[in-house]
Amino acid sequence: MAAAHDEHLAEDLARLAELHGVATSYRPAPDRTVKVPAAAVTAALAALGVDATGPDAVRTALAARERELRERLLPPTVVHWTGAEPPAALTALPAGTRLHVEPEEPPTAARSEGAVENPGTSRTQQTSEAGAAREAEETAGSVRPAHAVLAGLPPGVHRLTATAPDGRTGQAYLVVAPDRLPAPPGRGHGLLVQLYSLLSHRSWGMGDLADLAELAGWAGRTAGTGFVQVNPLHAAVPGAPTDPSPYRPSSRRFPDPVHLRVEDVPEFAYVEDRERLNGLLAQAERLRAAVLDKGALIDRDAVWDLKRQALELVLAVPLGPGRQAAYDAFRAAHGQALEDHATWCALAEIHGSDWHCWPDGLRDPRSADTARARTELAGRVAFHARLAWLTDGQLRAAQRAAREAGMPVGIVHDLAVGVHPAGADAWAQQDVYAAGMSVGAPPDAFNARGQDWGLPPWRPDRLAACGHAPYRELLRALFRYAGALRIDHVMGLFRLWWVPEGSPPTDGTYVHYDAEAMLAVLALEATRAGALVIGEDLGTVEPGVREALQRRGVLGTSVLWFERDWDGDGRPLPPERWRPDCLATATTHDLPPTAARLIGDHVGLRDRLGLLTRSAAEERAEATADAAEWLALLGSLGLLDSPAAGPPGSDEEEEIRAVHRFLLRTPARLVGVWLPDGVGDRRPQNLPGTWDEYPNWRLPIADREGRPVPLEELVASGRLRALLEVLRDGTDPHR
Repeated sequence: MAAAHDEHLAEDLARLAELHGVATSYRPAPDRTVKVPAAAVTAALAALGVDATGPDAVRTALAARERELRERLLPPTVVHWTGAEPPAALTALPAGTRLHVEPEEPPTAARSEGAVENPGTSRTQQTSEAGAAREAEETAGSVRPAHAVLAGLPPGVHRLTATAPDGRTGQAYLVVAPDRLPAPPGRGHGLLVQLYSLLSHRSWGMGDLADLAELAGWAGRTAGTGFVQVNPLHAAVPGAPTDPSPYRPSSRRFPDPVHLRVEDVPEFAYVEDRERLNGLLAQAERLRAAVLDKGALIDRDAVWDLKRQALELVLAVPLGPGRQAAYDAFRAAHGQALEDHATWCALAEIHGSDWHCWPDGLRDPRSADTARARTELAGRVAFHARLAWLTDGQLRAAQRAAREAGMPVGIVHDLAVGVHPAGADAWAQQDVYAAGMSVGAPPDAFNARGQDWGLPPWRPDRLAACGHAPYRELLRALFRYAGALRIDHVMGLFRLWWVPEGSPPTDGTYVHYDAEAMLAVLALEATRAGALVIGEDLGTVEPGVREALQRRGVLGTSVLWFERDWDGDGRPLPPERWRPDCLATATTHDLPPTAARLIGDHVGLRDRLGLLTRSAAEERAEATADAAEWLALLGSLGLLDSPAAGPPGSDEEEEIRAVHRFLLRTPARLVGVWLPDGVGDRRPQNLPGTWDEYPNWRLPIADREGRPVPLEELVASGRLRALLEVLRDGTDPHR
């Protein structure tokens, strides 16, 4: 009897979980299914506002959910792809149902600086289509087929109301999206770099946005590169020490002012206290020299401390009328989101950078206490809002510089998978984040214990209820200055691994999102901006995800060392079998540079840090065989100008050029060069699985001996120029 009762409870819980998009099992491999702990399922449901703590609660919640689904006319979001048949949610409505559409007002200034030229709907067409939509709205009281209602609607997120003959009504957000995202204008190549590592003799101890503009201007004009991809430049959580990882930001909606070139702010020239300003410039010079000349690590906190002091002086200078009008327009365009971000920054200066530890009344961004604090701290709120505006301006200037240098794409920005739980976004958007949950990854062949990234996930139900507004606003903010957007862990548009607070990553579960809606919003905002999208889809990917992304024009990511015939003999994948719709690279920020991979340096590094799970001899033998196998393939294809007689790495520069000749042999639409590969850097920028043991995110670009290479020397490097010439010859149709 008890066994039967438990079985029924398990079935009910599984059904309830399914109806809320919570997985009760997953398949890490086609032939293996792993059951999720019931406690993880219950916790995920609780984070979604569903009580499943006992048999009665499960039955009650299940009955309520089934009734809700049975009685509703429309799901929260309906997606219509331009040119496609009407969505099933509309064609399945009862005969005689009336549809009423309230069209979205198209956002202003959505197009990014120097957007990729892509055929699409003109502004005139949008205006006329919007007028047709309004006309359709006026006559929507009559019963018209779904295709007729959809025909006059421009792309956008509209409000849809359905009224059935029996009097029932339903509302939904109707996303009308382009069938595909913008495509690359042709085959191209570009650079991949962590901006902080790109120091020049003018930056203040870490690379900044002026360095980025200089690199883009040089690479576009002299090497024919089409893009420069950088790490996430999101606002970090302040504090000492600041988390150096760009993938755990305070806010993804606003950029970090630490990347500003202070001297390029127009008001810098009018600072009155020149003595103090000159003293700060002298300190910045010493900070820069410590990194470039004395082997010091990049110290983000020290850089920001100096820049903040300088910016206090610069922002004391009144804005001229034109710049004041531009700043006012920026504040108006970003509205409450900017006010919240600036308010959090001002409060963090007083109460610390973890809002969970603030006084109770300040933990709610909409409380009376917070409103009073915002007024009392108006000067500091304005300071941080203006920093956001200045940083946005230099980001747009970098994209402008890239396009003016002939780059068809320009700057590729990186969107982190989530935000720090203590930061500004988690405070301001508490209603859409899942309390008590963290994003991570289940156990796999590379990490038997799974991963907990410490990032609170968005609640899919709350996203749907507000028309995915936080997601739309995030994309719109980033596309202001991006020629393309790389989405870290793009599989998160489909599902994320939720880990309950206090549980190991092994005791988590997958929670699914409305992938069609997420893709439709992405297509809509990318098209409005004329920007490309690259999805980081490395590792274990749910069946059908890559196909769905490819169908909508999201480019994938292919890294040479991972591209093997895993379904066959396991050997390196020949170039003709690579997928075309991707960015192909030799390495990434989380992997060893190519020179280190060729000579096995990465094995020695991991051995010294105690990170190996097998003997160093075994790891080294496998790494040597791996590199030799790839080099043998390169030699057989005639890609090595002078095949070395010795082991891998004997002719390092030629072998790295051959690796990139191979990438050019693939049909990949974009080919990327890890900039440190151009000067023989051996050190990875990030070594997963380490914290204090390795200086993650704090290393300048260096040569093979570990000597930092500033931007001025980098662009003069014969080795880098020879590598880029290989890429230019392989992607320029006129050469």
